[in-house]
Amino acid sequence: MKAVRFHETGGPDVLIYEDVPDPTPGPGQILIRVEAAGMNYADVMRRRGDDYPEASPVPFTLGIEVAGTVAALGEGVTAPAVGTPVLATPGAGGYAQYVAVPAAMVIPLPEGFDAVNAAALVAHGLTAAIALRKSGRMAEGETVLIEGAAGGLGSFFVQLAKLYGAGMVIGAASTPEKRAIAERLGADATVDYTAPGWAQAVKDLTGGRGVDLIMETAGGETVNEALDALAPFGRMVFLGQSSGRSAQIDPWRLTTFNQSVIGIYISAYAAVPNLMSETLNELVGFLMAGKLSIHVGKVMPLSHAAEAHRLLENRLTTGKVVLKPWDLV
Repeated sequence: MKAVRFHETGGPDVLIYEDVPDPTPGPGQILIRVEAAGMNYADVMRRRGDDYPEASPVPFTLGIEVAGTVAALGEGVTAPAVGTPVLATPGAGGYAQYVAVPAAMVIPLPEGFDAVNAAALVAHGLTAAIALRKSGRMAEGETVLIEGAAGGLGSFFVQLAKLYGAGMVIGAASTPEKRAIAERLGADATVDYTAPGWAQAVKDLTGGRGVDLIMETAGGETVNEALDALAPFGRMVFLGQSSGRSAQIDPWRLTTFNQSVIGIYISAYAAVPNLMSETLNELVGFLMAGKLSIHVGKVMPLSHAAEAHRLLENRLTTGKVVLKPWDLV
């Protein structure tokens, strides 16, 4: 089968489209014929060799989330039947035409739910929902600031914050076009978080108080600027550093205003499968009821994975990027 792997860390060009042996499902596993694989910024971080919670031993196949059809069942697995459309969260290995996944991580798709949208939903949708309610403890009526609000993850944050009852959602994005997308998704206001002193614009929008909850994804200098926009008793949920730069936070600056910085790593929630499945079912329910939309920005052949990484890494995309392993061009 065809897969995309890296044999060394580095820039997008280390991603090699190559032939690898077909996987076979082991006991308790399901083999999936992958129709669509969702791209995440975590893929970029692992490819670059950034500090990451899990090892990426080479040769390594990226791909946290996939959608496709059941191709075979491993020993001890009786359902879903071969041919059933499913989505799954393998954690790695999704940049391939086939992937073997533990049966517990496979969920049948509702009728009429296509593979591209399914692949765009899992990691970003679950991350946004759990970060807002579990990590961030968002309460109804609170004000929420979302960085990268027009991206694949940000688009879910904007919509779910509104569905969960946020009083005001402020979308932070780097261009007028991206800010317009955030507003179409439901943001009440937007700011340019690449502009100097942008935290003051957030304060102005909130009557000088600041926001109750920040979804921090950029890292680097943005972190402390965002903290300037945080209200007393506010929380910052740290999800990653798309800038590739870490940040230094003086703990004393949090003390006077009783503020908190909380980290989230969504893969660790695999240890709480009931929460994951309940949240995913909630998201699918929102989608089927027309309350939530999936913003897919680009669909590209798996063979173009290096170019897809280049676009994502340079912030040249909006919405989710999805790879299709069986498309040739």
